[in-house]
Amino acid sequence: MPNYLGMSFEGELAPSFDLHCLRPGRKPPDGWGIGYYPGGEPSASVLKEPTPPEGSIRSELVKAWEHLASSLFLLHIRIATWGHISDANTQPFSRSWGGRDWLLAHGGSLRDRLTPDASSPFEPVGSTDTETMFCELLNRMAKKGWKSLGEADPATLREWFAELNRHGTVTTLLTDGHDLCAYADINEVGKLYVWELLPPYGNLEFGDADLRIDLTRRGVRSRKGVILCSDQLEPAPGGNPIPWRQLEPGHLLVIRQGKIRTEIAPDVKPGKGSPDTPALSSHSAQKRPKVAEIQRFFVTHRTEYNYSKAVERSSHAFRLLPVHDRLQTLINNQLTITVDGEKLPNGVRGEFEDVFGNRTRKVVIERPYSVLTIESASTVEVLDTDPLSFRPIHARTTIPLVWMPWQRQVLQPFLLPQELPESELSELVDYAMSFAKRNDFDLFDTLLDINSTIFKEYEYRQGATNVYTTPFEVYVNRKGVCQDFTNLFICLARLLGVPARYVCGYIYTGPKHPNQRQAEASHAWIQVYLPEIGWKGFDPTNGILTQTDHIRVAVGRTYVDATPTSGTIYVGGGGERLDVDVRMLKVVE
Repeated sequence: MPNYLGMSFEGELAPSFDLHCLRPGRKPPDGWGIGYYPGGEPSASVLKEPTPPEGSIRSELVKAWEHLASSLFLLHIRIATWGHISDANTQPFSRSWGGRDWLLAHGGSLRDRLTPDASSPFEPVGSTDTETMFCELLNRMAKKGWKSLGEADPATLREWFAELNRHGTVTTLLTDGHDLCAYADINEVGKLYVWELLPPYGNLEFGDADLRIDLTRRGVRSRKGVILCSDQLEPAPGGNPIPWRQLEPGHLLVIRQGKIRTEIAPDVKPGKGSPDTPALSSHSAQKRPKVAEIQRFFVTHRTEYNYSKAVERSSHAFRLLPVHDRLQTLINNQLTITVDGEKLPNGVRGEFEDVFGNRTRKVVIERPYSVLTIESASTVEVLDTDPLSFRPIHARTTIPLVWMPWQRQVLQPFLLPQELPESELSELVDYAMSFAKRNDFDLFDTLLDINSTIFKEYEYRQGATNVYTTPFEVYVNRKGVCQDFTNLFICLARLLGVPARYVCGYIYTGPKHPNQRQAEASHAWIQVYLPEIGWKGFDPTNGILTQTDHIRVAVGRTYVDATPTSGTIYVGGGGERLDVDVRMLKVVE
């Protein structure tokens, strides 16, 4: 029987808790309780029951009640050691501080009773060691002026738990409804196991003989989560093994929206961090990139169409001319078009700037052909050496962004997400908001987190998707290619009110890079429009900001607006085969 269990998810989930230990013929525990935060509100709901009867109505409620939904849950099953069996002594305990409800669940027992200072604001109402410890922690928070776990120094929190640990077993789960803090007893009495759950997954149920938890009974959702438990619960028959890991003794975790933000070891002193254990105030998903060197590249982009039946007349648009602006210099470009091996004269071409600012070449071919080859050769110098030069380290821009009416009108094409069923958009809104909540609605940290998460948690797999794959399908299946990851990022950004556009171009990965496949075809990434800054590039396929390895060619609302080559066949044409080859050579002076 698990003693305590905590869960944190990105977005809301409505799991089912089945307390088998209360079934007829079983010996019930001394009490049980569950706390959660409905609707993401700072107010907690706590349902608990001392001396529960067989077939408890309350236990049936947590099994079947669909309104038991939250991103945070704390469950405790009590075997009494301190205090008589009563509601006041049944965990999880709740206290209000800093405009929010806090919950605590504790495993183990203290040898010594703590004596709270009479002048302290928090005093226990029951007689358990756990509640006394809870009040002690909140009194210390109040004395520091910390009104949330996000404001607290995690190394100091760990030190407080270590002090309490001298009085007995202190494996503890503590939450303020936003963050979930977990501490593992330094003496390894009362173990704490961690499971980092990543989608995609189908039906997911786990537990033991006394408790069963079904995360997907009320619908399968692609929710990332972290589950903490006193026992290594088992999957349902036929399920995959659960990759539990034991939290090291004396370690402290801080989790938000289904992601471990910080892990603090005993050797990290209060007020100080380490490269691997940053303080919450500097937890960004990605560190500030170093200033890059200006680079020059020679790029050839060759596209060949082969038709089983000759095309008699066709019209084409080519967006193959790299951008020329203050961050990228086009030194020269040569476009060659051949029809069945014969070079097409320059006179049949027209050049214009489309509505997105892309330099586009229009070509009409009015003679029969079976093979059409387009080759663009460019020399480009990339100057975007420091993409964050605009941002002082302590600058903040928060979500939601506020635009002037005329700005919103101009940016409207880059603010509308792809048309999807309302239920799918609703789930993507929850997903997008989980990033914002996890990063305190800081605009740039949220964008960095999305970029890093797609890179780390989504599988790059060619052939798993096509041009019709929607952002929701990518989100559910967690796999795709650069175009899919870009489309998903664009959708999430727009749902957060951040203008985003699709960028088509090239990336230099070096001669033997694992992502060399990306350099052998056009690459895609996203640019977001930041207030008073402009368009900035994020590459979710590689988890980086764009600097001098990326060459921009075309932009648009979606791939359709920025595709390198497109056309219409008016007469003729049969089966088509398309071959694309991109080569990037770094020019060394």
